[in-house]
Amino acid sequence: MLRMPVQLAPMEVVGLVGNWWDEINESTRWQDGIFYALCAAYALVSSVALIQLIRIELRVPEYGWTTQKVFHLMNFIVNGVRAILFGFHRQVFIFHPKVLTVILLDFPGLLFFSTYTLLLLFWAEIYYQARSLPTDKLRTVYISANSGIYFIQVCIWVYLCVTDNSIVELIGKIFVAVVSIIAALGFLLYGGRLFFMLRRFPIESKGRRKKLHEIGSVTAICFTCFLIRCFVVLLSAFDSDASLDVLDHPVLNLIYYMLVEILPSALVLCILRKLPPKRISVQYHPIR
Repeated sequence: MLRMPVQLAPMEVVGLVGNWWDEINESTRWQDGIFYALCAAYALVSSVALIQLIRIELRVPEYGWTTQKVFHLMNFIVNGVRAILFGFHRQVFIFHPKVLTVILLDFPGLLFFSTYTLLLLFWAEIYYQARSLPTDKLRTVYISANSGIYFIQVCIWVYLCVTDNSIVELIGKIFVAVVSIIAALGFLLYGGRLFFMLRRFPIESKGRRKKLHEIGSVTAICFTCFLIRCFVVLLSAFDSDASLDVLDHPVLNLIYYMLVEILPSALVLCILRKLPPKRISVQYHPIR
């Protein structure tokens, strides 16, 4: 006897999906599994950044701390801190007062901002040099902007430690969202400028095409990840069901951190994996 397929009403489908979501979020086993998976992913990206930093140092040790080396070092630190936090997620998410959890989760986000705006600084310097414009103030602007952002964020954290005020907490999330959208627009501005400047060069070569692909890809990745961060942080500011600093939202944490930090970091490290050329001594020349 043939059985007719069971047809579910749209509301019943929504109910089943909601039950599945709630079961995962409330399951201790799922929580541990997801947060340990995030820990492993961050540890892997951190290890890749450290290995790349060591390779660059072995290739050109005489150049000191270049922008490229600092970028990989900061990637190692940011992802390493995230790995430790998610490895001890049960302790991190139950800190009292709650602001301690917020600080521990938001501080690596600030470091992530500083890491990738360092790449933005590097691009801005290249663009200004190509246009014969002065570059001496760019690093001052980078340091001043980052210092100001850290100062404002620390002031918000201190106020929340003293007085648990929901309005100040809302302002803090809006501040993070504003910083994220500024970073996204910065990549769109300078990444786009550098891309179109290189595109106008008349010389067609494999190296030029590769550099165009590199700048275009990194610009798109960083713009997207900071835009997603802005949207999600704003959403969590006005909707408690989208909060990221609670233990019982593991699926949301998995999606968020994969999209805004893990995948972007992994892709950018892969795209920028090329080592600088070896420096050949002026006293010795290879036999051709």
